[in-house]
Amino acid sequence: MSSRSDVPDAIDERCDVRHLRPGRIAELRRDLVANDAAGNLAETFRVLGDPTRVRMLDALSRGELCVCDLAGLIGLSESAVSHQLRLMRTLRLVRARRDGRMIYYSLDDSHIVALLRQGLHHVQEEQSQRLSTTAGSTVGRARRDPAPVASGPSPGTVREQRR
Repeated sequence: MSSRSDVPDAIDERCDVRHLRPGRIAELRRDLVANDAAGNLAETFRVLGDPTRVRMLDALSRGELCVCDLAGLIGLSESAVSHQLRLMRTLRLVRARRDGRMIYYSLDDSHIVALLRQGLHHVQEEQSQRLSTTAGSTVGRARRDPAPVASGPSPGTVREQRR
């Protein structure tokens, strides 16, 4: 990884004066998330950073599913789905319920649904802003080449189109 001095025209973000507000710094330090909690949260976001797992969690947010149904829905092998579910169970993102020989999976709690929905809202808001900025820049002048039509997920879902 390159250091900041390797980057041309880098802005020097160092403070010339240290701790102008020591009371505020002490308050923030006291309230800052603990290292172990920060590590656990980072691991959760790392797991949520995979599109396949996001799609699996989206499917499970709509109701419990067995491995074979989830595999068919997502388009993966049952083995691959089981591997991902095992990882997500470890982090308490999903839970399993046994019914005879079948095991059904669902989201562990409503916090996971909230994380997905908030993340999707953020992404869709960002996409919407980009589209409105692009549309605003073409007002009053003709386009020479037609813009491709974007087909994105419908609002309120965390789905990704199959490739």
